[in-house]
Amino acid sequence: MTTDPAAADDPSPDRRRVVVLAGPSGSGKTRLAGRLHLEHGWPVVRLDDFYRDLDDPALPRDEALGIVDWDHPGSWNAPAAVAALVALVDTGTMTAPVYDIATSRAVGQHEVSAGPGDLVVAEGIFAADIVTALRDAGVLYAAWCIHHRPSVTFVRRLARDLAERRKPPPVLLRRGWALMRAEPGIVARLTALGAVGARPTDVERMLRTRGVAVR
Repeated sequence: MTTDPAAADDPSPDRRRVVVLAGPSGSGKTRLAGRLHLEHGWPVVRLDDFYRDLDDPALPRDEALGIVDWDHPGSWNAPAAVAALVALVDTGTMTAPVYDIATSRAVGQHEVSAGPGDLVVAEGIFAADIVTALRDAGVLYAAWCIHHRPSVTFVRRLARDLAERRKPPPVLLRRGWALMRAEPGIVARLTALGAVGARPTDVERMLRTRGVAVR
């Protein structure tokens, strides 16, 4: 049996539970979630879709860069994400927003469904912020912080953001350099919140065996 200190045990093998994939922006969380969906059929919840709209007065700002600080935990709605995930585990369905990063606002909604015994893959840069809430709600299976070397993450993130035209290139470069310097601290923060540091291949291997770990 594989053990993992980030996972919660559950006496019911048919109960749906949540796998949290946290990590710095560009670390490969979305690609890993996609592979898990293709291999196992598990539903994926993009927690970045719970970002706040650009005109939300609660959004924090990065005064040094003169822009909204989208890397601050206050830039997304954690309680709404937790409520949606608990609903998905309890009922087998949830309604999630569709967030457009280019315009920085939700542009619609979509339904996510899960079958009995499914693991629900919840991925996002702030995913670790809800580990405790999910554990307290009895729906957590495991939580990981996906990461690589900061230079690798920088290149992957910049290529992705430029391809998707998320923000103007100068903004992406300034933000990218800042995130690369901050990455060790980001990883330390996420692991302190309960996400175990791991490479994507290690997570895939552990989930493939479905070894239930203890807290």
